[in-house]
Amino acid sequence: MPKIKAAADRFLVLLKTRGPQTAASLAAELGMTGEGARLQLLKLAEEGLVAATTSAKGVGRPVQVWNLTAQGNAHFPDTHAALTLQLMQTIRHELGQEALDQIISARENQQLEKYRAALEGAADVGDKIARFAALRTAEGFLAEWRKDGDGFTFVENHCPICSAAAQCVNICQSELRTFRTILGDEVKIHRTDHIVSGDHRCVYRIDLIENLALKED
Repeated sequence: MPKIKAAADRFLVLLKTRGPQTAASLAAELGMTGEGARLQLLKLAEEGLVAATTSAKGVGRPVQVWNLTAQGNAHFPDTHAALTLQLMQTIRHELGQEALDQIISARENQQLEKYRAALEGAADVGDKIARFAALRTAEGFLAEWRKDGDGFTFVENHCPICSAAAQCVNICQSELRTFRTILGDEVKIHRTDHIVSGDHRCVYRIDLIENLALKED
């Protein structure tokens, strides 16, 4: 997660993690006046980091909804994107797709080893998810989670390996396998939103197998 150096960065982080917002909702979240939020957003717009669109709701007055621009999204870097893409292209060209798949598989095993060590001794599924979210946030994924009905929702608001994932579908498949493996057989996981597919974040639904079984009975 990028280090927050100024108050303005809090606006960027909220737009990244919450999606498009009005000045009023940002002001409420940050504990400031609506006018103060609008002034800050205008400064960010001048820098090319945010942009507003007008949204009409019902018969009321149209409101401005703010979102990150491409330049604003670049504030949350895709880790070593250019070098990673170059290496992937070179491996695929010189050694073939099978060699690239083997490298992705080796990375998956390394990630599993790291995560398993960090999650060892977790009290329950909720504890595992909380620890995993902390790990992923430290890796730049801006992860968060919440209890949601009989299960959980896990969100990754940023993908620091997005450029590589967009070029190789096996990377996203590997990430999902890793997620399913470390949380174990107690849960069923499926991805409902996907950054590579055009969504502004990746969202995972986590259901407890025992609860699914009860619903089927």
